[in-house]
Amino acid sequence: MMAEILGRTESLCPVCLKRLPAVRILEDGTVFLARTCPEHGEFKVAVWRGEPGLDRWHRPKTPSRPERPQTPANQGCPLDCGLCPEHGQHTCTALVEITQACDLGCPVCFASSGAANAPEPTLEALAPRLAALRRVAGRCNVQISGGEPATRDDLPAIVAAARSADFALVQINSNGLRLAREPEFARALADAGLDSVFLQFDGSDAASTALRGRPLLAEKLRAIDACARAGLGVVLVPTLIPGVNDAELGGILDLGLSRSPTVRGVHFQPAASFGRFPWPPERPRLTLPEVLTALVAQSHGLLRAEDFHPPCCEHEMCSFSAQFRLENGRLVPLAQGGSCCSPDRPLEAREGAMQSRSITARQWAAPDQPRAPRPGADDFERFLAGFSTRDRFSVSCMAFQDAWTVDLERVRGCCIHVAEADGRRIPFCLYNLTSAEGRTLYRGRC
Repeated sequence: MMAEILGRTESLCPVCLKRLPAVRILEDGTVFLARTCPEHGEFKVAVWRGEPGLDRWHRPKTPSRPERPQTPANQGCPLDCGLCPEHGQHTCTALVEITQACDLGCPVCFASSGAANAPEPTLEALAPRLAALRRVAGRCNVQISGGEPATRDDLPAIVAAARSADFALVQINSNGLRLAREPEFARALADAGLDSVFLQFDGSDAASTALRGRPLLAEKLRAIDACARAGLGVVLVPTLIPGVNDAELGGILDLGLSRSPTVRGVHFQPAASFGRFPWPPERPRLTLPEVLTALVAQSHGLLRAEDFHPPCCEHEMCSFSAQFRLENGRLVPLAQGGSCCSPDRPLEAREGAMQSRSITARQWAAPDQPRAPRPGADDFERFLAGFSTRDRFSVSCMAFQDAWTVDLERVRGCCIHVAEADGRRIPFCLYNLTSAEGRTLYRGRC
Protein backbone atom coordinates (compact mmCIF):
# COMPACT_ATOMS: atom_id res chain seq x y z
CA MET A 1 0.00 0.00 0.00
CA MET A 2 1.30 3.43 -0.96
CA ALA A 3 2.18 5.81 1.85
CA GLU A 4 0.01 8.93 2.08
CA ILE A 5 1.33 12.22 3.41
CA LEU A 6 -1.29 13.60 5.82
CA GLY A 7 0.52 16.78 6.79
CA ARG A 8 3.82 18.58 7.09
CA THR A 9 5.25 19.89 10.33
CA GLU A 10 8.59 20.21 12.11
CA SER A 11 10.24 17.92 14.63
CA LEU A 12 13.63 17.38 16.28
CA CYS A 13 16.41 14.88 15.82
CA PRO A 14 16.06 12.61 18.88
CA VAL A 15 19.86 12.43 19.15
CA CYS A 16 21.09 16.02 18.66
CA LEU A 17 17.72 17.87 19.05
CA LYS A 18 18.28 19.81 15.82
CA ARG A 19 15.06 21.22 14.31
CA LEU A 20 14.06 19.31 11.17
CA PRO A 21 11.25 19.31 8.58
CA ALA A 22 8.89 16.41 9.25
CA VAL A 23 5.89 14.71 7.70
CA ARG A 24 2.99 12.68 9.05
CA ILE A 25 2.68 9.60 6.86
CA LEU A 26 -0.22 7.13 6.78
CA GLU A 27 0.79 3.51 6.09
CA ASP A 28 -1.59 0.57 6.56
CA GLY A 29 -3.71 2.36 9.16
CA THR A 30 -0.77 3.73 11.18
CA VAL A 31 0.37 7.35 11.15
CA PHE A 32 4.13 7.82 11.45
CA LEU A 33 6.09 10.97 12.18
CA ALA A 34 9.13 10.90 9.87
CA ARG A 35 12.17 13.15 9.52
CA THR A 36 15.81 12.88 8.52
CA CYS A 37 18.80 14.36 10.33
CA PRO A 38 21.83 15.00 8.05
CA GLU A 39 24.10 13.66 10.80
CA HIS A 40 22.08 10.91 12.50
CA GLY A 41 19.84 9.57 9.76
CA GLU A 42 16.13 8.86 9.33
CA PHE A 43 13.66 8.52 12.19
CA LYS A 44 10.13 7.20 11.72
CA VAL A 45 7.95 6.58 14.76
CA ALA A 46 4.27 5.61 15.06
CA VAL A 47 2.15 8.39 16.59
CA TRP A 48 -1.40 7.21 15.73
CA ARG A 49 -2.44 3.59 15.28
CA GLY A 50 -5.97 2.33 14.68
CA GLU A 51 -9.46 3.80 14.92
CA PRO A 52 -10.69 6.47 14.89
CA GLY A 53 -8.44 7.43 12.00
CA LEU A 54 -6.57 10.69 12.29
CA ASP A 55 -8.36 11.98 9.18
CA ARG A 56 -11.64 11.84 11.16
CA TRP A 57 -10.32 13.17 14.48
CA HIS A 58 -10.53 16.93 14.21
CA ARG A 59 -11.26 19.92 16.41
CA PRO A 60 -10.66 23.09 14.36
CA LYS A 61 -9.06 25.94 16.31
CA THR A 62 -7.87 29.45 15.59
CA PRO A 63 -4.54 30.11 17.37
CA SER A 64 -4.63 32.76 20.08
CA ARG A 65 -1.33 34.37 21.01
CA PRO A 66 -0.32 34.98 24.64
CA GLU A 67 -1.42 38.34 26.00
CA ARG A 68 1.80 38.64 27.99
CA PRO A 69 4.62 36.86 26.12
CA GLN A 70 7.72 36.80 28.27
CA THR A 71 10.37 35.83 25.73
CA PRO A 72 10.97 37.09 22.16
CA ALA A 73 10.80 34.77 19.15
CA ASN A 74 14.46 34.91 18.13
CA GLN A 75 15.73 31.37 17.52
CA GLY A 76 12.42 29.77 16.59
CA CYS A 77 10.40 26.99 18.19
CA PRO A 78 11.33 25.15 20.41
CA LEU A 79 14.11 27.41 21.71
CA ASP A 80 12.21 30.58 22.68
CA CYS A 81 9.74 29.27 25.26
CA GLY A 82 8.53 31.64 27.89
CA LEU A 83 5.82 31.82 26.29
CA CYS A 84 7.00 33.47 23.09
CA PRO A 85 4.68 35.51 20.83
CA GLU A 86 4.42 32.61 18.35
CA HIS A 87 2.78 30.23 20.82
CA GLY A 88 -0.82 29.50 19.82
CA GLN A 89 -2.52 28.66 23.12
CA HIS A 90 -2.96 30.10 26.59
CA THR A 91 -2.15 28.39 29.88
CA CYS A 92 -4.87 26.01 31.01
CA THR A 93 -2.82 24.22 33.70
CA ALA A 94 0.47 25.48 35.15
CA LEU A 95 2.79 23.12 37.01
CA VAL A 96 4.91 24.54 39.81
CA GLU A 97 7.67 22.18 40.93
CA ILE A 98 8.53 22.63 44.60
CA THR A 99 10.98 19.76 45.18
CA GLN A 100 13.08 17.11 43.48
CA ALA A 101 12.86 14.83 46.51
CA CYS A 102 10.67 11.73 46.33
CA ASP A 103 9.96 8.69 48.49
CA LEU A 104 9.81 6.45 45.42
CA GLY A 105 12.42 5.97 42.69
CA CYS A 106 10.21 5.16 39.70
CA PRO A 107 12.08 4.20 36.52
CA VAL A 108 9.34 5.93 34.51
CA CYS A 109 9.59 9.28 36.34
CA PHE A 110 9.49 12.14 33.82
CA ALA A 111 11.43 14.32 36.27
CA SER A 112 14.10 11.77 37.30
CA SER A 113 13.10 12.67 40.86
CA GLY A 114 14.67 11.40 44.03
CA ALA A 115 17.45 13.91 44.79
CA ALA A 116 16.74 14.33 48.50
CA ASN A 117 19.41 17.00 48.98
CA ALA A 118 18.58 19.10 45.92
CA PRO A 119 17.81 22.75 46.79
CA GLU A 120 14.12 23.61 47.14
CA PRO A 121 12.46 26.98 46.66
CA THR A 122 11.44 28.44 50.01
CA LEU A 123 7.88 29.33 50.90
CA GLU A 124 8.97 32.97 50.91
CA ALA A 125 10.10 32.59 47.29
CA LEU A 126 7.11 30.51 46.16
CA ALA A 127 4.36 32.86 47.34
CA PRO A 128 5.36 35.81 45.08
CA ARG A 129 6.14 33.36 42.28
CA LEU A 130 2.58 32.01 42.45
CA ALA A 131 1.15 35.52 42.53
CA ALA A 132 3.23 36.49 39.49
CA LEU A 133 2.04 33.36 37.64
CA ARG A 134 -1.56 34.33 38.33
CA ARG A 135 -0.95 37.80 36.83
CA VAL A 136 0.53 36.55 33.56
CA ALA A 137 -1.43 33.30 33.09
CA GLY A 138 -4.81 34.43 34.35
CA ARG A 139 -7.12 32.32 36.48
CA CYS A 140 -5.69 29.03 35.26
CA ASN A 141 -5.53 25.74 37.14
CA VAL A 142 -2.32 25.20 39.12
CA GLN A 143 -0.75 21.84 39.91
CA ILE A 144 1.87 21.72 42.67
CA SER A 145 4.35 19.09 41.60
CA GLY A 146 7.87 17.75 41.99
CA GLY A 147 9.33 15.26 42.87
CA GLU A 148 6.80 14.35 45.50
CA PRO A 149 5.36 17.58 46.96
CA ALA A 150 4.18 15.79 50.12
CA THR A 151 7.80 15.32 51.18
CA ARG A 152 7.66 18.99 52.22
CA ASP A 153 6.18 19.62 55.65
CA ASP A 154 5.23 23.17 54.59
CA LEU A 155 3.06 21.90 51.72
CA PRO A 156 -0.15 23.18 53.42
CA ALA A 157 1.38 26.69 53.54
CA ILE A 158 2.32 26.44 49.85
CA VAL A 159 -1.24 25.35 49.05
CA ALA A 160 -2.56 28.32 51.04
CA ALA A 161 -0.34 30.66 49.00
CA ALA A 162 -1.73 29.21 45.77
CA ARG A 163 -5.28 29.52 47.07
CA SER A 164 -4.75 33.15 48.05
CA ALA A 165 -3.54 33.86 44.50
CA ASP A 166 -7.06 32.87 43.30
CA PHE A 167 -6.33 30.07 40.82
CA ALA A 168 -9.38 28.23 39.47
CA LEU A 169 -8.13 24.87 40.81
CA VAL A 170 -5.35 24.08 43.29
CA GLN A 171 -4.15 20.50 42.88
CA ILE A 172 -1.16 18.44 43.96
CA ASN A 173 0.49 15.79 41.81
CA SER A 174 1.22 13.00 44.29
CA ASN A 175 2.04 9.32 44.73
CA GLY A 176 -0.27 9.38 47.78
CA LEU A 177 2.09 7.60 50.16
CA ARG A 178 2.10 10.30 52.83
CA LEU A 179 -1.66 10.74 52.50
CA ALA A 180 -2.04 7.01 53.19
CA ARG A 181 0.44 7.07 56.08
CA GLU A 182 -0.78 10.31 57.69
CA PRO A 183 -4.49 10.84 56.97
CA GLU A 184 -4.44 14.06 59.00
CA PHE A 185 -2.08 15.52 56.36
CA ALA A 186 -4.92 15.32 53.82
CA ARG A 187 -7.11 17.29 56.23
CA ALA A 188 -4.39 19.92 56.66
CA LEU A 189 -4.15 20.29 52.88
CA ALA A 190 -7.92 20.61 52.53
CA ASP A 191 -8.04 23.20 55.30
CA ALA A 192 -5.33 25.16 53.47
CA GLY A 193 -7.45 25.30 50.32
CA LEU A 194 -6.46 22.24 48.27
CA ASP A 195 -9.14 21.11 45.81
CA SER A 196 -7.80 17.95 44.26
CA VAL A 197 -5.16 15.21 44.27
CA PHE A 198 -3.78 14.02 40.93
CA LEU A 199 -3.01 10.53 42.22
CA GLN A 200 -0.45 8.27 40.56
CA PHE A 201 -2.40 5.02 40.19
CA ASP A 202 -1.12 2.28 37.87
CA GLY A 203 -3.55 -0.52 38.76
CA SER A 204 -2.62 -3.83 40.35
CA ASP A 205 0.27 -4.64 42.65
CA ALA A 206 1.97 -6.34 39.70
CA ALA A 207 1.74 -3.14 37.66
CA SER A 208 3.04 -0.92 40.46
CA THR A 209 5.89 -3.35 41.14
CA ALA A 210 6.93 -3.11 37.49
CA LEU A 211 6.52 0.67 37.27
CA ARG A 212 7.29 1.85 40.81
CA GLY A 213 9.44 -0.87 42.32
CA ARG A 214 7.02 -2.35 44.86
CA PRO A 215 3.33 -3.22 45.39
CA LEU A 216 1.33 -0.10 46.24
CA LEU A 217 -2.37 -0.82 45.74
CA ALA A 218 -3.29 -0.96 49.45
CA GLU A 219 -1.53 2.35 50.09
CA LYS A 220 -3.25 4.00 47.13
CA LEU A 221 -6.65 2.92 48.45
CA ARG A 222 -5.83 4.29 51.91
CA ALA A 223 -4.84 7.58 50.29
CA ILE A 224 -8.21 7.75 48.51
CA ASP A 225 -9.97 7.06 51.81
CA ALA A 226 -8.00 9.86 53.50
CA CYS A 227 -8.99 12.26 50.71
CA ALA A 228 -12.62 11.21 51.04
CA ARG A 229 -12.62 12.03 54.76
CA ALA A 230 -10.89 15.36 54.09
CA GLY A 231 -13.30 16.36 51.34
CA LEU A 232 -10.74 16.34 48.51
CA GLY A 233 -11.38 15.31 44.93
CA VAL A 234 -9.14 12.58 43.48
CA VAL A 235 -8.17 11.90 39.86
CA LEU A 236 -6.60 8.49 39.19
CA VAL A 237 -3.60 8.84 36.86
CA PRO A 238 -2.31 5.54 35.42
CA THR A 239 0.93 5.46 33.43
CA LEU A 240 0.35 2.88 30.67
CA ILE A 241 2.97 0.56 29.21
CA PRO A 242 2.24 -2.27 26.75
CA GLY A 243 2.49 -5.66 28.41
CA VAL A 244 2.49 -4.15 31.90
CA ASN A 245 -0.94 -2.68 32.58
CA ASP A 246 -2.65 -2.10 29.23
CA ALA A 247 -5.01 -4.97 30.11
CA GLU A 248 -6.04 -3.22 33.37
CA LEU A 249 -7.85 -0.18 31.94
CA GLY A 250 -11.29 -1.62 32.63
CA GLY A 251 -10.33 -2.62 36.16
CA ILE A 252 -8.98 0.86 36.90
CA LEU A 253 -12.18 2.40 35.55
CA ASP A 254 -14.30 0.06 37.71
CA LEU A 255 -12.28 0.92 40.81
CA GLY A 256 -12.62 4.64 40.14
CA LEU A 257 -16.37 4.33 39.73
CA SER A 258 -16.62 2.29 42.94
CA ARG A 259 -14.90 5.16 44.80
CA SER A 260 -17.05 7.89 43.28
CA PRO A 261 -17.84 10.66 44.13
CA THR A 262 -14.44 11.11 45.81
CA VAL A 263 -12.76 9.83 42.64
CA ARG A 264 -13.75 12.41 40.04
CA GLY A 265 -12.34 10.58 37.04
CA VAL A 266 -9.49 8.65 35.46
CA HIS A 267 -6.79 10.31 33.37
CA PHE A 268 -4.72 7.75 31.45
CA GLN A 269 -1.17 8.61 30.33
CA PRO A 270 0.74 6.35 27.91
CA ALA A 271 4.40 6.34 28.97
CA ALA A 272 6.80 8.58 27.10
CA SER A 273 10.60 8.54 27.00
CA PHE A 274 11.40 11.15 29.64
CA GLY A 275 13.97 11.34 32.40
CA ARG A 276 15.31 7.95 33.49
CA PHE A 277 13.17 6.02 31.03
CA PRO A 278 15.03 5.39 27.73
CA TRP A 279 12.62 4.23 25.02
CA PRO A 280 14.13 3.40 21.63
CA PRO A 281 11.84 3.86 18.63
CA GLU A 282 11.46 0.12 18.01
CA ARG A 283 9.94 -0.48 21.46
CA PRO A 284 6.10 -0.66 21.36
CA ARG A 285 4.29 2.38 22.69
CA LEU A 286 0.58 3.09 23.04
CA THR A 287 -1.05 5.76 20.89
CA LEU A 288 -4.31 7.54 21.69
CA PRO A 289 -6.61 5.41 19.50
CA GLU A 290 -5.09 2.21 20.91
CA VAL A 291 -5.86 3.37 24.44
CA LEU A 292 -9.38 4.37 23.43
CA THR A 293 -10.03 1.02 21.73
CA ALA A 294 -8.72 -0.96 24.71
CA LEU A 295 -10.67 1.16 27.17
CA VAL A 296 -13.95 0.63 25.34
CA ALA A 297 -13.29 -3.11 24.96
CA GLN A 298 -12.55 -3.51 28.69
CA SER A 299 -15.43 -1.34 29.96
CA HIS A 300 -18.12 -4.10 29.88
CA GLY A 301 -20.33 -1.92 27.69
CA LEU A 302 -20.11 1.20 29.87
CA LEU A 303 -18.21 3.19 27.23
CA ARG A 304 -18.49 3.70 23.47
CA ALA A 305 -15.84 5.16 21.18
CA GLU A 306 -18.31 7.81 20.02
CA ASP A 307 -18.63 9.11 23.59
CA PHE A 308 -15.16 10.67 23.31
CA HIS A 309 -14.00 13.82 21.57
CA PRO A 310 -10.81 15.66 20.66
CA PRO A 311 -9.73 18.43 23.05
CA CYS A 312 -11.06 21.96 23.07
CA CYS A 313 -7.77 23.25 24.42
CA GLU A 314 -4.59 21.44 23.33
CA HIS A 315 -3.78 20.05 19.88
CA GLU A 316 -6.21 17.40 18.63
CA MET A 317 -3.47 14.72 18.56
CA CYS A 318 -2.71 15.22 22.26
CA SER A 319 -5.76 13.88 24.08
CA PHE A 320 -9.29 12.52 24.19
CA SER A 321 -11.89 12.97 26.91
CA ALA A 322 -15.53 12.63 27.86
CA GLN A 323 -17.68 13.56 30.82
CA PHE A 324 -20.48 11.38 32.07
CA ARG A 325 -23.38 11.36 34.48
CA LEU A 326 -23.62 8.33 36.76
CA GLU A 327 -27.15 6.93 36.53
CA ASN A 328 -28.09 3.58 38.11
CA GLY A 329 -24.68 2.07 37.48
CA ARG A 330 -24.52 3.41 33.92
CA LEU A 331 -22.32 6.12 32.43
CA VAL A 332 -24.51 8.51 30.46
CA PRO A 333 -22.46 10.83 28.25
CA LEU A 334 -23.20 14.51 28.63
CA ALA A 335 -24.30 16.51 25.61
CA GLN A 336 -21.74 16.32 22.76
CA GLY A 337 -19.89 13.69 24.78
CA GLY A 338 -19.13 16.19 27.51
CA SER A 339 -17.53 18.54 25.01
CA CYS A 340 -17.14 22.19 25.89
CA CYS A 341 -17.64 23.31 22.31
CA SER A 342 -19.13 22.24 18.99
CA PRO A 343 -16.78 19.97 17.02
CA ASP A 344 -17.86 21.64 13.77
CA ARG A 345 -17.28 25.27 14.71
CA PRO A 346 -13.74 26.66 14.54
CA LEU A 347 -12.90 27.75 18.07
CA GLU A 348 -10.53 30.48 19.12
CA ALA A 349 -7.83 28.83 21.22
CA ARG A 350 -8.38 31.30 24.07
CA GLU A 351 -12.06 30.32 24.30
CA GLY A 352 -11.18 26.63 24.32
CA ALA A 353 -8.64 27.14 27.09
CA MET A 354 -11.06 29.14 29.25
CA GLN A 355 -13.83 26.59 28.86
CA SER A 356 -11.56 23.59 29.35
CA ARG A 357 -9.98 24.90 32.55
CA SER A 358 -13.38 25.86 33.96
CA ILE A 359 -14.80 22.40 33.30
CA THR A 360 -11.67 20.74 34.71
CA ALA A 361 -11.71 22.90 37.82
CA ARG A 362 -15.31 21.98 38.57
CA GLN A 363 -14.97 18.30 37.70
CA TRP A 364 -11.69 17.46 39.44
CA ALA A 365 -12.44 19.22 42.71
CA ALA A 366 -14.51 17.58 45.44
CA PRO A 367 -18.15 17.07 44.41
CA ASP A 368 -20.38 20.04 45.06
CA GLN A 369 -23.93 21.26 44.69
CA PRO A 370 -25.25 24.11 42.53
CA ARG A 371 -23.78 27.36 43.81
CA ALA A 372 -23.79 31.07 43.22
CA PRO A 373 -21.28 32.12 40.53
CA ARG A 374 -18.27 34.11 41.67
CA PRO A 375 -18.38 37.90 41.16
CA GLY A 376 -17.42 38.80 37.62
CA ALA A 377 -18.12 35.33 36.24
CA ASP A 378 -18.82 35.08 32.51
CA ASP A 379 -21.85 33.35 30.97
CA PHE A 380 -20.06 30.00 30.76
CA GLU A 381 -19.00 30.06 34.42
CA ARG A 382 -22.54 31.00 35.45
CA PHE A 383 -23.80 28.01 33.46
CA LEU A 384 -21.34 25.68 35.22
CA ALA A 385 -22.33 27.03 38.62
CA GLY A 386 -25.89 25.93 38.02
CA PHE A 387 -25.46 22.17 38.34
CA SER A 388 -24.06 19.67 40.82
CA THR A 389 -20.91 17.70 40.02
CA ARG A 390 -21.64 14.94 42.52
CA ASP A 391 -22.86 12.48 39.89
CA ARG A 392 -20.27 13.46 37.26
CA PHE A 393 -17.31 11.31 36.20
CA SER A 394 -14.62 12.07 33.61
CA VAL A 395 -12.51 9.72 31.51
CA SER A 396 -9.57 11.12 29.58
CA CYS A 397 -6.16 10.35 28.14
CA MET A 398 -3.14 12.54 27.42
CA ALA A 399 -0.39 11.42 25.00
CA PHE A 400 2.80 13.29 25.85
CA GLN A 401 5.53 13.89 23.28
CA ASP A 402 9.14 12.85 23.75
CA ALA A 403 12.26 13.23 21.60
CA TRP A 404 11.04 10.48 19.25
CA THR A 405 7.50 11.81 18.74
CA VAL A 406 7.83 15.58 19.24
CA ASP A 407 5.79 17.55 16.70
CA LEU A 408 6.30 21.31 16.87
CA GLU A 409 2.80 22.03 15.56
CA ARG A 410 1.48 20.19 18.60
CA VAL A 411 3.94 21.99 20.87
CA ARG A 412 2.70 25.41 19.74
CA GLY A 413 -0.82 24.39 20.74
CA CYS A 414 0.19 23.18 24.22
CA CYS A 415 -1.83 24.47 27.18
CA ILE A 416 0.01 22.62 30.01
CA HIS A 417 3.00 24.70 31.04
CA VAL A 418 5.73 24.37 33.65
CA ALA A 419 6.11 27.68 35.51
CA GLU A 420 9.77 28.45 36.05
CA ALA A 421 11.25 30.51 38.90
CA ASP A 422 12.16 33.31 36.47
CA GLY A 423 8.53 33.63 35.34
CA ARG A 424 8.77 31.74 32.07
CA ARG A 425 6.14 29.16 31.12
CA ILE A 426 7.52 26.15 29.21
CA PRO A 427 5.27 23.61 27.43
CA PHE A 428 5.32 20.45 29.52
CA CYS A 429 6.67 18.12 26.84
CA LEU A 430 9.50 20.47 25.90
CA TYR A 431 10.42 21.07 29.53
CA ASN A 432 10.78 17.34 30.16
CA LEU A 433 12.14 16.37 26.75
CA THR A 434 15.33 14.28 26.93
CA SER A 435 17.44 13.30 23.93
CA ALA A 436 18.63 9.75 23.32
CA GLU A 437 21.96 10.87 24.80
CA GLY A 438 20.44 12.44 27.92
CA ARG A 439 20.53 16.07 26.80
CA THR A 440 17.64 18.33 27.83
CA LEU A 441 16.30 21.54 26.33
CA TYR A 442 14.97 23.12 29.53
CA ARG A 443 14.90 20.89 32.62
CA GLY A 444 18.04 21.55 34.61
CA ARG A 445 19.05 24.37 32.29
CA CYS A 446 16.54 27.04 33.29
